[in-house]
Amino acid sequence: MKTYAVRLLPDQDLMKELEKIVVKNNIKAGFIISCLGSLKKAHLRMPGGKTFQHFEGLFEILCLNGTLSVNGSHLHVAMSVFPEGNVLGGHVLEEGCIINTTAEIVIGELDSVEFTRKLDERTGFNELKVVAQ
Repeated sequence: MKTYAVRLLPDQDLMKELEKIVVKNNIKAGFIISCLGSLKKAHLRMPGGKTFQHFEGLFEILCLNGTLSVNGSHLHVAMSVFPEGNVLGGHVLEEGCIINTTAEIVIGELDSVEFTRKLDERTGFNELKVVAQ
């Protein structure tokens, strides 16, 4: 297993920067090990897949989970809202989650499989397919 550690800076787009790392390193089966930081904007898809929400404010990233691959990535974020501390989250869209102060991210990469995506007629989404190497 390989690992990558990166710090994203203010005003960078979370997903765009992660995709740059994936492409640069030709990551075929990556996953988020850890992510701490903050956002000032979040653009998320809500459960059910048809509702999109745009949030602006100060948000502490509590958790970022998902898979990363040159064949397609899938991430979800949970974040607390400043100053109340309420938690919200959803599916991270291709752009629109903007870093406030930092995002400290550790990525793992499996070398025995490749993640691909295939349309699942039951869900209507390109779902994960794990291919042995």
